[in-house]
Amino acid sequence: MMSKLDFKSSDFYKDGKFDEAKAKEAIVELCRYHACPIFPQMPDGIWVSDYGLGDFLKVGLAALGFVNHTGSDEMYMMQDLYLLPGQMLPEHWHEDYDKRILPLKNEGWLIRYGKSYVVGEGEDNMEESIKIPNIHHNGTVTVKHGVWATPGMFIPLARLATRHWQIAGSEGAIMTEVANAHDNAAVRHTDRKANENFLAGI
Repeated sequence: MMSKLDFKSSDFYKDGKFDEAKAKEAIVELCRYHACPIFPQMPDGIWVSDYGLGDFLKVGLAALGFVNHTGSDEMYMMQDLYLLPGQMLPEHWHEDYDKRILPLKNEGWLIRYGKSYVVGEGEDNMEESIKIPNIHHNGTVTVKHGVWATPGMFIPLARLATRHWQIAGSEGAIMTEVANAHDNAAVRHTDRKANENFLAGI
């Protein structure tokens, strides 16, 4: 295990543009820190995004997809998600894509390394220590029922089509998402700029 994780927002930008290669390198570093296996498809196969908000360390995500099986009635997907220390996965939800092709996305997250504050629909119990970055919807979210998820905890989506988001703890978080198959065209984000950026990249 590495001694510590130490990133700066400026690490992920070159000439004002998001440096995807640096972001992918940081995810490999996160894996090394937690002694998490580094797969042959890493780092090239990792998807990274700052959602056009300009500060990957505050709001962003990295994902490594293993399967998104849409070819039969038994539709399923699995991917690993990676959050750097204190990084927020922006608030979003999943709409119906086309029920004849794909069902409404149902999902859950198995925390494997680090910890993540997983937030969704329910009674507002959000801890005062949780601060939403100002670049995310002017520092606001719409759902505030959270739980600190640690390794071995599986947190399911509260209800289909409901909004959800996460913020990683001080050592980041690595988790496995399991779900039925889905299409990114059905994803919507609370933050308008993040939403436009995400859909433009499809």
